[in-house]
Amino acid sequence: MENNNHLVIMAGGIGSRFWPMSTVDRPKQFVDVLGCGKTLIQLTMERFENIVPKENVWVVTSEKYVDMVHEQLPDIPLNNILKEPCRRNTAPCIAYVSWRIKSLNPKANVVVTPSDHIVLNVDEFRRVVKSALSFVAESDAIVTLGMKPTRPETGYGYIQADLSFPCTRNREIFRVDRFCEKPDLERAKEYIAQNNFFWNSGIFVWNINTIVNAFRIYAPSISAIFERLLPYYNTEKEQALIDEWFPQCENISVDYAIMEKSDEIYCFPASFGWSDLGTWGALQENSKRDKNGNALIGNQIEMVNSRNCIVHTMGEKRVVVQGLDGYIVAEKNDVLLIFKIEDEQQIKLYSE
Repeated sequence: MENNNHLVIMAGGIGSRFWPMSTVDRPKQFVDVLGCGKTLIQLTMERFENIVPKENVWVVTSEKYVDMVHEQLPDIPLNNILKEPCRRNTAPCIAYVSWRIKSLNPKANVVVTPSDHIVLNVDEFRRVVKSALSFVAESDAIVTLGMKPTRPETGYGYIQADLSFPCTRNREIFRVDRFCEKPDLERAKEYIAQNNFFWNSGIFVWNINTIVNAFRIYAPSISAIFERLLPYYNTEKEQALIDEWFPQCENISVDYAIMEKSDEIYCFPASFGWSDLGTWGALQENSKRDKNGNALIGNQIEMVNSRNCIVHTMGEKRVVVQGLDGYIVAEKNDVLLIFKIEDEQQIKLYSE
């Protein structure tokens, strides 16, 4: 295991789209969404075993979630759980932890990942990540993992890569031509009809000096804030100064701040059963289903003349579902949800 390898887990999202299973007070990254006995953030950490030493794992989260992070990931040093005083999207989040890591290890190679995604083929995931870490250790490249699409998905952004010229040092990695916003269905069909469009996973790999220099060039107002705080990282004054200065950062994603501007952006096309689990429908698709297309997460669930449903009931109650097609059935905290999957965007009206 390379001691210069670091992992950053972004865990500040409110993730309440799986209500009533997840809420603002307990977002989906801290919930056993898959019914496997581990939460999504625990599964995220587990994927990096034998790639990153535990003392090199960092979690950036909201102050209100620190206790949950510490409870669920007790092997991470408490000092490695960084507290954002407010939400400012991914660019300030990544800038803060990057300067913090650089203050300790200027040779660090870093993987940045969301905390609430799933990966089905963990062995292939680890192979890809190790390969990408070796690549960035010897270059100024910023690498993003691009997922080979399996359907015309409208819920993901896309990466267009130039597949005609693989990198000399790693022939699985290609230069990025452009990043594309979430498309409508017709545009998504056009993308997957070509072989050089990939889903943007939001998983990035870079050397610490590469990303810090990219912030200096492309997001100087953000970099100036964290550069100013260099003398105070790992001191008693750090949190108070972060609380003061972090809210002054621009609210912007790293995609807009860095990725769409830099010339040294590369894509590693991969296929390891990835999903960002953004919807109940995505959870159904990525769960084991019975012969009628039902995904059942819980111990005492019986389906009668029902098809294409997702049922998530982890309590002690016996659940019998009869005559439903394409529904969500979920029970948590004395709330029972029965909702058509195709209408799930409306669930947020009832979750507040």
